[in-house]
Amino acid sequence: MIAELGHAALWLATALAVLQMVGGALGLRDKSLRSGNDSIVALARPAAVVQAFLAVLSFLLLLYAFAITDLSIKLVATNSHSMKPFIYKLTGTWGNHEGSMLLWVAVLALSGGLLAGLERRLPEKTMSATLSVQGFVALGFYSFLLISSNPFERLPLPAPEGSGLNPLLQDIGLAIHPPTLYIGYVGLSVAFSLCMGALITKQVTPDFAKVLRPWVLAAWVFLTFGITAGSYWAYYELGWGGWWFWDPVENASLMPWLAATALLHSVSVLAARDALRTWTIMLGVLAFSMSMLGTFLVRSGVITSVHAFAVDPERGSFILALLGLYIGGALVIFAMRAGYIAEGKRFSATSREGALVFNNVMLSAILAIVLLGTLYPVFTEVFDVR
Repeated sequence: MIAELGHAALWLATALAVLQMVGGALGLRDKSLRSGNDSIVALARPAAVVQAFLAVLSFLLLLYAFAITDLSIKLVATNSHSMKPFIYKLTGTWGNHEGSMLLWVAVLALSGGLLAGLERRLPEKTMSATLSVQGFVALGFYSFLLISSNPFERLPLPAPEGSGLNPLLQDIGLAIHPPTLYIGYVGLSVAFSLCMGALITKQVTPDFAKVLRPWVLAAWVFLTFGITAGSYWAYYELGWGGWWFWDPVENASLMPWLAATALLHSVSVLAARDALRTWTIMLGVLAFSMSMLGTFLVRSGVITSVHAFAVDPERGSFILALLGLYIGGALVIFAMRAGYIAEGKRFSATSREGALVFNNVMLSAILAIVLLGTLYPVFTEVFDVR
């Protein structure tokens, strides 16, 4: 019954994501043009809040299934064991592809619910656009879970015993490293939705930046903590030498961190000096795109890594399609709307703001180098003509 309840909660959350997306989109229309759609618009916020409850409930049900070692669920049977210490039973929930994606979705939905339930400073249309984008992002990940990565799949017959957790993952680091990174990644998804909402409604203002800044700061803090914890874990678990001297997928978390650092500086300038408007929006898109790229690298198998959750090309193709849809669509909207955003105040190249711009350029250059170095082996393999 646990699996069926968790699966049903995911389907209901998906339906609410559609409602949130549609309600938010309708909220962009003038009130005189909405006719009888005002009731749907009003449901966008509640839909996000209830969706958060259902997504978190789904994850808690999977956590409970691991806690009691329900061997009728395929994911539990392949990633846990009845004799494992309790802490490893719990961490085994996200020590695999399906469970980690459910954790990602739960944090994403919870963040969207908090944004919808607590934020009242944004203009109505900007908030509607933000909720619509957030619903669209959530819908893609719900679809990914339900279509190709169902964490609640049942076995025809319960397994006599579980296969156990990967020995490399039987460490307290698994309880800290992935969850903190996911919170950071998801914080960047909310920043992306806020940036797109402000861009669509042309409301890239200091007030918008004051709403955006806490989300970026929280994402940056959790990414920093997650990367540090992961580095220490790798040091004492893998020796930080030999074959794993530098796991290329470590860059999957470093690249969003570099983009988030630049975005944090940029949004601070926008909030305090009303400058760098389009640059802030562009960095918001870039930070989330790096987060999505990291998800693709870890789950597609295109790069050999101790971090690889999955090597299924079908799953990798699904995430790549989401990456193209989200980021490609965002860049199209940016190209269409950026010219309509007011320039903002100018500043001297030798001012504090000028120094922050130089810092952003350097961070972006480092990001480009890391990105090229990470993907270079893939490019050489694809274009190898020997």
